[in-house]
Amino acid sequence: MSWLGLDIGGANLKAADGRGFVRSLPFPLWKQPRQLAPALARLIGEAPAARRVAVTMTGELADCFATKREGVQAILTDVLKAAGGRDVAVYLTDGTLVEPETARQRPLEAAASNWHALARFAGRFAPRGTGLLIDVGSTTCDLIPLREGAPVAAGNTDPSRLASGELVYTGIERTPVCGIVQELPYQGAWCPVAAEWFATTWDAYLLLGDLPEETHRRDTADGRPATKPAARDRLARCVCADRESFSHDDARVAAGAIAAAQLEQLRHAAGRVIGRQVEPPATVVLSGGGEFLALRLVERLGWTAEIISLGERLGGEASRAAAAFALATLAREEMG
Repeated sequence: MSWLGLDIGGANLKAADGRGFVRSLPFPLWKQPRQLAPALARLIGEAPAARRVAVTMTGELADCFATKREGVQAILTDVLKAAGGRDVAVYLTDGTLVEPETARQRPLEAAASNWHALARFAGRFAPRGTGLLIDVGSTTCDLIPLREGAPVAAGNTDPSRLASGELVYTGIERTPVCGIVQELPYQGAWCPVAAEWFATTWDAYLLLGDLPEETHRRDTADGRPATKPAARDRLARCVCADRESFSHDDARVAAGAIAAAQLEQLRHAAGRVIGRQVEPPATVVLSGGGEFLALRLVERLGWTAEIISLGERLGGEASRAAAAFALATLAREEMG
C-alpha cells in the first residue's frame, strides 16, 4: 500500500513517500493558518499517487492557536480536507498510528510527535548498544538517546523535552542572533547586540559557507534574499551598524562567534542527555539540514562513535525531511 508522510511544522511543510519523493517548503503557519489546507493539497498533488497519508505535526504550537488542543484539531481538519478522501493515519508519541478521530481525543499525544517517529526509524542504524540521534533543523535540534535500536527519551512533551535537554530550541536558519549571543566581536572589541530580530543563524551560516545562497528565498529576518551581501547587512544591524561601517571581514568574524556560541549551546545539552546514559553512544545518527553542525558537535565532544549520516544514506533532501521520510517508511512497514 502506498503511503505519503506529512510533517506539518509551524514554519515548514515536509512530505516524503520513503521511496524517492521528497518535498520541503517554507510555510509560516502562524501568519496564514487558513491557507494550510490548500498548501497541503498542493503538496499531496505533487507527490506520486498515494492511497494513504500518515501525519505528524509540531505546528500546533504556532501562536495562531490558543492551545495545543485547538491546534491539533485545526490541523487535523485541514489534513482531512487536503487528503481528498484518502485514508489518514496520525502518529502519536506512544509510537502508534491511529485514525484522526482517535487523535482528536488524544491531542497532546498527537502534538509534537515527529521526533519519536524519526527516532524509531533512526534506531535501525543503531540496533545494538547505545546510540544518539542528532537532528538539526531550521528551528530546533533534537538529541534523542537510543538503546538497542529504540528511543529512550526522558521527555515526551515539548516542555519535558526542553527541560531534559533533548529538545533545544535552536536551529540553522530561523534562530535570532540575539537569542544566542549577547555580544559580538566588532572592530577589535566586544559590542552588545540589539535585542531585535535583525538577523538569524541563517545569515551566519551563509557567510561561513555552510549554507548555500538562495536568491529565491525571502523568508529571512528582513525579507531580502538569502545571499551573502544581504546577510552582511542583517548582521550589521545586530550591532546597530550598516554596510558602510561593517565590512565583510567584520561579518565573517561575527558569524564565527555566532556559530561557536550555538555549538556550545548544543554541547551543553548533549552533555546533559548523555550524562543520563550508562555510557557514551556507540553510534550517532545525524539528520536534518544542519547535519554539518551535528557533525561538529560530535567532533567537539570527542566521541569515538560510528557516525551514520542520513544525508549520505538517503540523500540530502530526505535528511532535511527526515521525519516525513521516517513516517512514510514506518507506516508502510507496520500497516501494509
